[in-house]
Amino acid sequence: MGEWTFLTNHARVLMVIAQEPNARLRDIAATLDITERATQRIVSELVESGYVSRFREGRRNRYVVHSNLPMRIPQARDTEVGEILDVLLADKAAGKR
Repeated sequence: MGEWTFLTNHARVLMVIAQEPNARLRDIAATLDITERATQRIVSELVESGYVSRFREGRRNRYVVHSNLPMRIPQARDTEVGEILDVLLADKAAGKR
């Protein structure tokens, strides 16, 4: 059986950006073990859909997650993205592994 995960790469990229707003695309890709091109496409899609804003700071980008937006799936439209990120990143925020 092939490998699968509970979270899409979009969710995983969003988690990394929420933790590291100044992360470079290559760092995000390396962290998630996906290609830099896939990371670039995902970040662009997140920006285009309004879940992330990208700001240029010198030679680097800084990202802001708009955590007040609703989830995209109909079953979770009443849930904000930030609520999911809070749950997924709770251990990291508390310093646990």
